Amino acid sequence: MTSALRLLVAVLLGCTGAAGAAEIAVGNAPDALRQAIETAAPGDVLRLGNARYDGPIVIDRPLALIGDRDSRIAGNGEGTVIAVHADDVTLKGLYITGSGRRLDQLDSGIALAKGTRRARVEGNRIVMNLIGVDVQGAIDATVSGNTIVGRTDLHRAEMGSGIYVWNAPGLLVEHNDIRRGRDGIFVSTSMQARYRFNRMQELRFAFHSMYANDIVLEHNVSRGNMLGFAFMFSRNVTATDNLSVGDATHGLFLNSVNTSRLIHNEVRDGGEKCLFIYGATRNRIEGNRLEGCDIGIHLTGGAAENVLTGNAVIGNRTQVKYVGTRWLEWSGVPDGAGKAKAALGNFWSDHVAFDIDGDGIADSPYRPNDTVDVLTWSQPMTRLLLGAPAVQLIRWAQSRFPGLLPGGVVDSHPLMSPEGAGPRPPATPLTVGFVPAGEN
Repeated sequence: MTSALRLLVAVLLGCTGAAGAAEIAVGNAPDALRQAIETAAPGDVLRLGNARYDGPIVIDRPLALIGDRDSRIAGNGEGTVIAVHADDVTLKGLYITGSGRRLDQLDSGIALAKGTRRARVEGNRIVMNLIGVDVQGAIDATVSGNTIVGRTDLHRAEMGSGIYVWNAPGLLVEHNDIRRGRDGIFVSTSMQARYRFNRMQELRFAFHSMYANDIVLEHNVSRGNMLGFAFMFSRNVTATDNLSVGDATHGLFLNSVNTSRLIHNEVRDGGEKCLFIYGATRNRIEGNRLEGCDIGIHLTGGAAENVLTGNAVIGNRTQVKYVGTRWLEWSGVPDGAGKAKAALGNFWSDHVAFDIDGDGIADSPYRPNDTVDVLTWSQPMTRLLLGAPAVQLIRWAQSRFPGLLPGGVVDSHPLMSPEGAGPRPPATPLTVGFVPAGEN
């Protein structure tokens, strides 16, 4: 058979399959959905009415389940409510509840099985399940526009995540509202995925990734969680235009993350640290706004060769915390500027300086820490002596003669204005719409 003939046969078979697909209204009996799935042909669209359907169910052929937002699929409190074991399955407009509560079995509202392709989970309300959506090795899946509310009857350590991702290349997670649970989105050992326009609150971590390379995180919002955005043991992460507001411990957390980009994110009003960098190297941290935390930037664990430029560090109790004997230069060349352009530093709200030539760059370098700071971090009781004349003399001498410092952070070209730092307006509007706290 020639190549042209093979192509013609494939097209004819595809047209035959599409023509044979039917749209079927599912009755209101509790077991009607299971029966409809068992008798459906590949490609059929099952339309659910305003009724309660019994779960759990297994979808083993290409189908679309379309609800009217009041179509409830309720599990029996054991296992997963909807298990998808076929390619090209769409779940839309459903209210899904009643999974089991065993974390070792990954009990979920929806589970996309390993190897399945092109699943679409869109516009559903996934409420009171252990895990909202489990993407377990699925390929090119889309999880979009869902409201996911976790269980309220479990301790935080017993809860699952809103969206659990493992080894899911090509995944798109967007426009989801996630509330309550362990992590909003948890990603493990998964590459080449995009997470955007998601809103997360009442969680441990809003976004938590481990061994997740080549992922993009953009225009997400974390509000009032224990931690905002955590990236661990990963490379080639791009996190842009994300917002962390009022997260208790950290807004942005980097642990052994390399060759990645944190661009135009904002952390404000956090409890402890706006940005924590541990053992991370060769990253570009540019245009971020870090405001109102106990510590603006905490660098430790051998973090090195990171480029920091164009950031605005504003009104933190301690702007920078770094203990080390190396000098770290925090003026870098902006991304895309090329080597010919001079390095630009960052804006520091506590840096009192002049700009005589009006070029937007302060005429004196910024050194956030001295030996006294290092001493008080390692021996907190020495804070009682901060007002002593001898301590003030040490600080004065080191500010006038930087060569006395053993090492530390220096920004040789600090900016005079925070203009341009923080998230940029999204191309797609980020809508507001969390589920009311009383809705279950």
